[in-house]
Amino acid sequence: MKLATLKDGTRDGQLVVVARDLKTAVVADGIAPTLQRALDDWQFIAPQLDKLYEELNAGRALRIFDFDPKRCMAPLPRAFQWADGSAYVNHVELVRKARNAEMPASFWTDPLMYQGGADDFIGPTDDIVLGSEEWGIDFEGEVAVITDDVTMGVAADDAGTHIRLLMLVNDVSLRNLIPGELAKGFGFFQSKPASSFSPVAVTPDELGDAWQDGKVHLPLRATWNGALVGQPNAGVDMVFNFPQLIAHLTKTRNARAGSIVGSGTVSNKDSKKGYTCIAEKRCLETIADGEPKTPFMKFGDTIRIEMLDANGKSIFGAINQQVVQNQRKK
Repeated sequence: MKLATLKDGTRDGQLVVVARDLKTAVVADGIAPTLQRALDDWQFIAPQLDKLYEELNAGRALRIFDFDPKRCMAPLPRAFQWADGSAYVNHVELVRKARNAEMPASFWTDPLMYQGGADDFIGPTDDIVLGSEEWGIDFEGEVAVITDDVTMGVAADDAGTHIRLLMLVNDVSLRNLIPGELAKGFGFFQSKPASSFSPVAVTPDELGDAWQDGKVHLPLRATWNGALVGQPNAGVDMVFNFPQLIAHLTKTRNARAGSIVGSGTVSNKDSKKGYTCIAEKRCLETIADGEPKTPFMKFGDTIRIEMLDANGKSIFGAINQQVVQNQRKK
């Protein structure tokens, strides 16, 4: 099934069930008011949502309305946890090669992961509001999963059973702030502002045969200022699948229902597939020519991130945003 959260003036929005073709929706207030509430009691609530989903797709549901992504918050407007991995080691390797840094062998066996801000996610068509172009504004196209409760020490072989929903992500990054923060030895903070998510979160069965081995085997399309700049396949070159990322997250802690785990920037070794973040393009330019040529984003730039099924139909709806300057007085 497909689920979304509509803006209603509250922090957590209104849960709605969305039709498979993303054209219509129905409010799920008689079942669960919010997505987090549904995740908290998934075994009981999910079958009711799925029944409503079937009725909606058959045109039998009551109070059907046109679905508009512009009315959407992130599926989870705030979450108990946002842990972003770096499953596409090709991306990490390029970044390190561009600055003549050795690639530790452990990066191929032990996932990189950081804990991002989870209290203020951006809706799929909301502006990306930032203070300065000098920060090095970049988009990052990713896939993410939402889990139910996961017990500490779960094995990777079992972790996949805890995946409830999948989404797309624009993990906005401020590249020029990253070096100074990493030099402190304490990880990302100011360089990782609020992330954006697709209008719709879907259950794994909606992906059909594209969902295999804990990976989504479909291209992720990134369109910058109207030009398609990348469509790498999210199932190719993903060194750590989602069950492995979840197992890494829960090695020393529990993960509660509503935890979001990101894949990291989708990246293929075949550079002809393009890029889903500008930093990767700049790394390739640096490796080839000694310096980057492609600039980072400017105010007014737009970014669209989307995934299409085998029939060319959008699965999650599109992240479709513009970068704007923060006008708030200091």
